[in-house]
Amino acid sequence: MIIRQYAPTDCEDLARLFYNTVHTINSKDYTKEQLNVWATDKTDLEVWNTLLSEHYTVVAVKNNIIVGFGDIDKSGYLDKLFVHKDYQRRGIATAICNELESIVEEDKIMTHASITAKPFFEQRGFNVIKEQQVIRNGIALTNYVMEKQVRQISI
Repeated sequence: MIIRQYAPTDCEDLARLFYNTVHTINSKDYTKEQLNVWATDKTDLEVWNTLLSEHYTVVAVKNNIIVGFGDIDKSGYLDKLFVHKDYQRRGIATAICNELESIVEEDKIMTHASITAKPFFEQRGFNVIKEQQVIRNGIALTNYVMEKQVRQISI
């Protein structure tokens, strides 16, 4: 498996991976109605490409198949981390996170983790700051604001 930087030509594949992963892997923790407002089948690829291009975004590729991706912004906010539904529990998310965390210059990293992803982030040393309800099209989705200290704060 290789981890490489995002290219705009990846955008459609990443949107499809996101949709399929959310609707498969997250279905044990969220209702169909919640999944439909979280990951719609009408992703605006132009908006996604802009966001992914502005952040430090990496793509995991195995045997010429995109098997995962993640992105982080300059403030240390890890926005997306998704692994292909057929490649779960193979160290892909760990490899992506290792790469994303390696470029952070801030003292801590923050993410908004789904119910499904919360245990993964806890194993990486993230702590829950708070549980929250995010409203999308009138539908509430539970997630967790989590953070991880990556550097000692010097006084």
